[in-house]
Amino acid sequence: MSSHHSSQDMTKSSSPDDSFKNDKKKKSILSNIFGKKGKNGRSSDDELFSGDIVLERRYAAKRSFLEASPVIHKSFSDRNCMSRIEGLDLCTFDRPRRQVVEVQQHRVFVGTWNVGGKPPNNGLNLEDFLQVEGSSDIYVLGFQEIVPLNAGNVLVIEDNEPAAKWLSLIYQSLNKPRDQSWKDDSSESNNGSKNNNKDSKSASSGLFFQKPSLKVLSKNFRADNQLVKTCNCNSESSSVRRRARELREFMYRVESTTDEDSSVVNFTGQDLRNNMNYCLISSKQMVGLFLSVWVRSELVQHIGHLRVASVGRGIMGCLGNKGCIAISMSLHRTNFCFVCSHLASGEKEGDELKRNSDVSEILKNTQFPRVCKIPGYRIPEKILDHDRVIWLGDLNYRVALSYNETRTLLEDNDWDALLEKDQLKIEKNAGRVFNGWKEGKIYFAPTYKYSHNSDAYAGETVKSKKKRRTPAWCDRILWYGNGIEQLQYIRGESRFSDHRPVCAVFMIQVDLSNGSRGRKGYSSIYSSIGTRVPFDEIIPQRHSFYEF
Repeated sequence: MSSHHSSQDMTKSSSPDDSFKNDKKKKSILSNIFGKKGKNGRSSDDELFSGDIVLERRYAAKRSFLEASPVIHKSFSDRNCMSRIEGLDLCTFDRPRRQVVEVQQHRVFVGTWNVGGKPPNNGLNLEDFLQVEGSSDIYVLGFQEIVPLNAGNVLVIEDNEPAAKWLSLIYQSLNKPRDQSWKDDSSESNNGSKNNNKDSKSASSGLFFQKPSLKVLSKNFRADNQLVKTCNCNSESSSVRRRARELREFMYRVESTTDEDSSVVNFTGQDLRNNMNYCLISSKQMVGLFLSVWVRSELVQHIGHLRVASVGRGIMGCLGNKGCIAISMSLHRTNFCFVCSHLASGEKEGDELKRNSDVSEILKNTQFPRVCKIPGYRIPEKILDHDRVIWLGDLNYRVALSYNETRTLLEDNDWDALLEKDQLKIEKNAGRVFNGWKEGKIYFAPTYKYSHNSDAYAGETVKSKKKRRTPAWCDRILWYGNGIEQLQYIRGESRFSDHRPVCAVFMIQVDLSNGSRGRKGYSSIYSSIGTRVPFDEIIPQRHSFYEF
């Protein structure tokens, strides 16, 4: 009996030591399970709580990894618990993580001028107006009233001789360095015989002002017409465009020997195309409207989808004495639209509504033909579908003040007060026209109407109130879309017309792509028009950038 009690006493006495050892073993096991050393001095409750947290974190991390893994067999459509992964594309795991769109900045000069129905003369100098020294990459030049808006030009047949002269004058100004040698030759010939002098003058000016043909000059100044009209959406079209260019050059050589105007073509055709700094991309005349687009020769290879449209808004709402010409083209993967317009005239109350209607109908009815048949590529057919849009011309919006009130503000040089009454600004702010368009701040005097060959407004020299016109900013340049920064908005001071010319300089962003012709190794993934580039074209590779 005593022995039995003694054994129980021994068991009781040894149990505290045993329990301490067992607790220590449990702590050691738990610390091993949860990655703890077990010698941090914390209690067992702390250790258990910390271990639970670690276990939960590991479980969550493992679950997230398994759900996001590209080798898992679970369908993405069944994953309703994680909205971030729901739209994940499996092939993106093989693509570069960072999707970068390469861009370039191009300087674009835009000019508009109502020339009052007068053809240019030999003494007219466009070099200052075109800011040739600024070296823009693209020139967009629009004219209004290049011919008198009489019944003969509107209803019968338009006179294109003035358009040919303007085209020649623009070419002369933009390609001055090449033409300078002709002038030098002409000056040297003054020391020789009179016959040599006549020959030199005919070589330098005969091309431009001896009744030129608009068709012939356009062909000679223009870049490869078939090339810029073709699709440049992807690299597959490059071979087609190259063959088209080679065929076109061959046709030029054949035509130069058989054309009736062969003397002009031989002088201006192949020689000029090989030595141009700027090439004509497109030109179009509609009665008095004339629009031309010129680009640096190096950029021609990147231009495609060239299309031209026109809308008449004149007599009976359809004839061409008023309306617009629009030119659409793509540069790399960015599409441009240039709109030159001459809107309804008149400074009576309510005439601004006619101009609003003209703008609305132009936006509605201008339709460009489809030229791209590649699936998934969207080429715009309407003006507002383009990435970058510039609208220029004689918009004819007046100042909502009397002549005397306007003259008082002009004498005080109070431009801000005068601009508050500008009809275009009023109508635009009210949302009745050009909604979403932008215009730069105007820091120049009204551009209309001036007396002939004078700096005085017509109202100051005309006694008849019927012929008097309230000065106004009729000539404007606006833009629509992103990626456009205006650097300059000024007017010229030529007295050639009753309007002063207006010009603007823009820095415009252009998106690049592997698919565009003439490039090697740009790694953009999405174009500016939201189309996806094929995956084999976005594999990183060496870059070969063109310098312009």
